[in-house]
Amino acid sequence: MDVSMLILKIIFGAFFCYAGFMHFKKPKFFNKFIPNFLPKRMVNYVFGAIEFLLGISLFFDQTFKNAALGIFILMTLFLPIHIWDLLKEKPAIGSKKLAIIRIPIQFLLMYLSYLMYLN
Repeated sequence: MDVSMLILKIIFGAFFCYAGFMHFKKPKFFNKFIPNFLPKRMVNYVFGAIEFLLGISLFFDQTFKNAALGIFILMTLFLPIHIWDLLKEKPAIGSKKLAIIRIPIQFLLMYLSYLMYLN
């Protein structure tokens, strides 16, 4: 694994561990992103655990490839929710500008996680 992939692995691992942990520490923040027709508490905790486990899994050679693929799938699943948020009058992320910025960031995360999977 080259240095750039190692750096990406560390950044993604730390980011997803932190994001997953925050689902448990500050669930109210994440609840506003979850559509009202879903059970917010359960969805929040399940996805928090998934994000944390995927982040941890990036740090181990045996699970790295599957974790990178899992992150790609997770980011793909989140994309419609981010688009839905963008189309709302008051986006949950806080502003239309942030909702717009989040879409290309989502594609970047998908691309980088796919690159990690290929390596």
